[in-house]
Amino acid sequence: MAPGSPAARRRAAPRLLAALLGLHVFAIAFALEVSVGKTNTVMALNNSNVLLPCTFTTCIGFQDLVFTWYFNSTELIYHGKIKNKASEPTVIQHNPRVEFVGSTTKKDNNISIVLNNVEFSDAGKYTCHVKNPKEKNAQHNATIFLTVVHKMVETDNTVTLIIVGVVGGLIGLLILFMLIKRVVLFIIKKMQDGKKECLVSSSGNDNTENGLAGSKAEQKAPPKA
Repeated sequence: MAPGSPAARRRAAPRLLAALLGLHVFAIAFALEVSVGKTNTVMALNNSNVLLPCTFTTCIGFQDLVFTWYFNSTELIYHGKIKNKASEPTVIQHNPRVEFVGSTTKKDNNISIVLNNVEFSDAGKYTCHVKNPKEKNAQHNATIFLTVVHKMVETDNTVTLIIVGVVGGLIGLLILFMLIKRVVLFIIKKMQDGKKECLVSSSGNDNTENGLAGSKAEQKAPPKA
């Protein structure tokens, strides 16, 4: 059968599809990932310093990795480069109020920054962007939103405490009701058992007094013929 025949192409198609899927899974397994943590929102007090966290992961390592922080997607506030895992990042360009506090020679590839003397105008979107030439210039980013406030407001837990108290009270009342119900049912059962014993005893006494069969009453001798 000729290699280019329709039958041969049909048999080769599944193998080609499997190879493509394998390459896709391989690419996913080694894809570059960037994260800003469990939550992407940060609140800071005016005139304070705030940490903007960011880490990246890659299964095949990195070489001459470049990372950039942007404010509102357009303003570059920090630009750094990391030669390899054995070296710490070097700064290329940065805003004077931005301080790099991460490390890439430790377990986590940490490229977090601190924004000093936060102002209300600093509120907005901050994007951590990473590019890894070792992964054919793979790129990935993560975003964190900063809110600047004049005063930190303490969370009022009064309503929560009231709800917890009410629910706890209802559960306690339900348990008490169940206990009382069990005690009442136990007392009723005992009373019913006592009445049954009394009825049986009374019935036996009546039979004895009336001289019924099975009683202890003295029976008269049959008359003589």
